[in-house]
Order: sequence, then C-alpha cells, then structure tokens
Amino acid sequence: MSFRAIDKICRKWSSDHSSIAADAIDELNQRFSEHGIGYSFEDGKIIRKDTELTHKEIVKPVLHFLSGPHYTGAQQEFLSAFDHQRQGKNKEALNDCLKSFESTMKAICVKRGWTFDKNDAAKALIKTMFNEGLIPSFWQNQFNTLRSLLESSVPTGRNKQSGHGQGSTPTVVADEVVRFMLNMTASCILFLASAEKALP
Repeated sequence: MSFRAIDKICRKWSSDHSSIAADAIDELNQRFSEHGIGYSFEDGKIIRKDTELTHKEIVKPVLHFLSGPHYTGAQQEFLSAFDHQRQGKNKEALNDCLKSFESTMKAICVKRGWTFDKNDAAKALIKTMFNEGLIPSFWQNQFNTLRSLLESSVPTGRNKQSGHGQGSTPTVVADEVVRFMLNMTASCILFLASAEKALP
C-alpha cells in the first residue's frame, strides 16, 4: 500500500517527486532481488518473478506494451492473473491469462480497424490475426505449426485446467502449471505486439 501511494500520489506533486518515487521503487526491487524474494513492484502491483531472465526479457516488456492506451483491459487481466497466482487462486489465474491473450488480439483489431465479433474466442481471433497479415506470409507458409502453437498454448491450457465444469472430483491446478501459463501468455502477447509494431 505504501508503494502504491508512492507510485500514484507522490508522482503527481512535481517532477522531482516523480524522480524520488522512481528511485524508491528501484530500491525496493533491488532489495527484493538481493534477498532472493522473487517478487517485483511493477505498474502499481507486486508480481511474482520466477527467474530474472524470464522477467526481464518477457514479463517486463509485456507490461510496458500493455501500458499503452489501447490495451487497458488486457493489462488489467494480465496483472489480475499475477494477483490470483500470488493468492493461490490458480484456476482464476489461468482464466485471466486467456482473457488477457484474447483482449490483446481484440485491441489490435480495434487499433488496426479490422473486423471481428466482440464475442470471438481465441481461435477466431487468431484466424483474424493470420487473415489480416499480422503474421507475415512467409511465416504462414514456412511454419505450419505457428497457428497450432498459438491456438493450443494459452487457450488449451486454460480449457483443460479451469475453463469447464470439473465434475464430481475437484481439479487442482499445480503452481508450476500457472507459472508456465503466465510465461506462455506473456510470450504470446509479446509476439503479437512485436508483429503489430512491425506492420506499416
């Protein structure tokens, strides 16, 4: 709560205060890192960091990308997935991973003026990404498994583990599955973001 106040309130006073707030957040994250705590304060929330490399190369760039004006919904869902993971709500974390992935594709469609149905699920949205040329044509021809990878990574994991009724026996989603899905979601979003940015 203290660092949310530092991040959101102190920054509004002046540019000097904004710099002081940024320094305080950097120091907090350095102390987390020094003590091997495995968490980081990012975008007003404490999120889990499983490895420095994954966090630096995938999660941080995705959080930066999702902070753009078109991606507020996707950002909220992605951060919510981390919140759920931290609280041990693994099924909810998987659900928010898929929501964030779908919201990112919908935001790209809106930004680019591409036609889609607001109720489209991941498979239909991925098809739109291919049809509109978000994925370069030479990749579509050379890598036949790319579409399968996008369709099966985040959506299938969520559907198999938490998307449908569990029946009479409660299902348990393992922590390592949630960590994998968070990283996979971040990788997919980063891939789509890079492809969108490369379009003319």
